[in-house]
Amino acid sequence: MKIRTDMHHVLIIGLLCGLLIFSTMFAGCTSNALTTPASATPVATTAVPVSVETASSSTSSTTLPVAVTTTSTPKPVFTESGGNLIVYTAASLSGASKTLGPSFTSAYPGHSVVFNLDGTQTLKTQVEAGAYADVFISASNSYTNTLNSKGYFIDGTVKSLTSNYVIVILPATNPGNIQSLADLAKPGKKIALAAKEVPVGAATAAAISKLANSTYGTEWKNALYANVVTYETSEPAVAAKVAMGEVDAGFVYESTYAAAKTGTIRGITIPKSDNYLQTYSIGILKESNNKAIATDFEQFMLSSAGQQILNDYGFRPVS
Repeated sequence: MKIRTDMHHVLIIGLLCGLLIFSTMFAGCTSNALTTPASATPVATTAVPVSVETASSSTSSTTLPVAVTTTSTPKPVFTESGGNLIVYTAASLSGASKTLGPSFTSAYPGHSVVFNLDGTQTLKTQVEAGAYADVFISASNSYTNTLNSKGYFIDGTVKSLTSNYVIVILPATNPGNIQSLADLAKPGKKIALAAKEVPVGAATAAAISKLANSTYGTEWKNALYANVVTYETSEPAVAAKVAMGEVDAGFVYESTYAAAKTGTIRGITIPKSDNYLQTYSIGILKESNNKAIATDFEQFMLSSAGQQILNDYGFRPVS
């Protein structure tokens, strides 16, 4: 009987020891499970670019974080011996260039002009990257001043050329039923602007701020920016969005509105007191191999003949 009792005690003690060991092991495993990450290997993430439309619709900030891609424009083909002049020209002069080129050739027989038309910010980048050009026409003094400070222009050739105000344009059918500047802030309207890097984009931002300060208020400005569905990299691109009816309104230069085919778009003027007068400039680049022809072209652009053509296309004299 005593042997059985002792054996019984031994069995009980053994069982308790086994349970104690098992519990210790289980506790250790549980502790590790709580402190060890599910995966020790870092997970690679892919950055997904956010479109301009998405960025603009999610915030009412007046300084939207818009990333503008500068598209590369092929270098125009030119023949120096043929008297071709390469003129890097702000895209808002696209309409006027069709008359300026032939008129210059008529005044200076044997000389022709090839216009490389694009957003001024793109043209500046191309020049800095080494693309060849004889003359540079900017829709903003800021870009010309930057290139001039870096020594790209022949001394004394950078001059003010013309000027332009901002205007609001609408599709001919006015699908957004916009009757005034106040309507631009109504919910659901679709507005196209040029990006802030584009000269007309900077001019537009200045005009909107002036309008908000003088008449419509901060809420109007924020609501207007909340309605922006696209930021374009050139002024003609904004006009195209409006003309095709993809947006209800857009901010462009008065010259674009004046040059538009009758019946394609409508316009709402911005008072001069609240507007922004953009000054264009022209300069001859040091790398030009056609300096004499470039000088003739600049003089033509500044002459009464050149200024009249610009005026016919809605540009204003430099005040």
